[in-house]
This record gives sequence, C-alpha cells and structure tokens, in this order.
Amino acid sequence: MSGVTIKSQREIELMRNAGRLLAEVHNRLGEEIAPGMSTYDLDRLGEELIRKTDSIPSFLGYEGYPASVCVSINDEVVHGIPRKDRIIRDGDIVSLDIGLIHQGYNSDAARTHAVGNVSREALDLINVTRESFFEGIKFAKAGNHLHDISNAIGYYCIERGYGVVRDLVGHGIGQEMHESPQIPNYPQKRKGILLVPGMTLAIEPMINIGRGDVTFSKTDGWTVTTEDGSLSAHYENTILITEGEPEILSL
Repeated sequence: MSGVTIKSQREIELMRNAGRLLAEVHNRLGEEIAPGMSTYDLDRLGEELIRKTDSIPSFLGYEGYPASVCVSINDEVVHGIPRKDRIIRDGDIVSLDIGLIHQGYNSDAARTHAVGNVSREALDLINVTRESFFEGIKFAKAGNHLHDISNAIGYYCIERGYGVVRDLVGHGIGQEMHESPQIPNYPQKRKGILLVPGMTLAIEPMINIGRGDVTFSKTDGWTVTTEDGSLSAHYENTILITEGEPEILSL
C-alpha cells in the first residue's frame, strides 16, 4: 500500500469542506451553462466562484495547464482547454472537470451536461456514465479491494455496449491532487490494494459511445478525444472510505 495516505479526522474534515465548496461551484456552473457561451466564459466564472470561497483552482498551472476548468465538448474526453472562440451549441454535451484546494486539501469532481436539445443516445451515455460511478462505489468499503470498484464500473458499461477509456484513470487525493493509488475504470485481473477507512479517492469513469480508444492532441498537448469521433462522458467525485458506506465528499 506504498504511497497511499490514510487521512486523520482533522484531514477528513478539511476534505469535507473542500468537497462541499467544489460541489457548490459545479452546481452554479451547471445552472449557467447554455448555448452561445464560450468555453472561456465557463472557465472565467469557474475560477471566480472558486476564489470567492478562499480556495485555489488546482488545475490552473498544473503541469502547465492554462485554465481553472477543463471544458470538453462531445468527442472530447477530458482536458479540453477553454477558448473564447469555442462556442457551446444546442445539442452539445459538455464535460466540466474542476478541482480546488481549500486550506491545503484537494477536491476533484466532474460532470457532463446536456445542453439544449440533446440526442437520446447522448442522454443515455451521460446517464450510464453517472450510474457506473454509483455501481463502482457500492464496493468502496473497508475490507473490499480497490479493483472491486474498477470491475463494477467496467462491467456495467461494457455490458451496455459502451467503450471504457483505459488510458486515463482515477486516483488517490489529499494534499496532492494525484496521489496513490491509480484507479482503473475497466476490469482487472488482480485484486488491487485492500481498502481501509481514511482513504480518499477520486473515482472517475470516462465512457465513450464507441470504442474506448483515445487520441492525445499534438496541437495543444492536453485535449484527449475519442479516436473514432464518438461522444464521451465523464463523471467524478471525491469519496472517503469509512467503516461502512463510502461518503461522497463532492456532492
């Protein structure tokens, strides 16, 4: 279990606060998102909301990322860079991945929003991606193993005909945004580490209508798109492993 941090009661309380504040930012952005907005508009509002809570946008400057909110549209899986000329249109699905640091502790969460009149298959994708997260965390209990979560997410999506992204995974979280362990969203042969109370994890299925293969942009160095051009959705929360049911910190 090397590198996995077990949080103290004080640290858990700080992470609860960070998660609650991030949930509020997500709720506000979800209310504001509309056709005609630019992805840059969403990023500006997101950063303003984060800073109003005396928090720091954890993505801004992270390994050189130039914005506070990752805004990914349609076939963009994650890490879309906000731009003034990238306009959100009726029928788009828009994934917002946001992280903040409050009093030294990180929270990380993502939501995919349907904007305007969205196709049935797009809505189904968003719903299955979200549901797969909740299927996964049924196993996020002390005494289970990490890959019980991975298997539940992966099989739930694969059985419904969706492609699961393998090149990007969830992660531990705390004072650092990315801590051990890595958390795949697809079935694993090994059991993975034993889950114990005090672990904080960012579980984040990234699911495609088509295949799970992705392409990393050579142009901006960040944006990840589906290789086959199919739609992609993303759903993430920061959770706490307890003695009983997991606690979702960012809802």
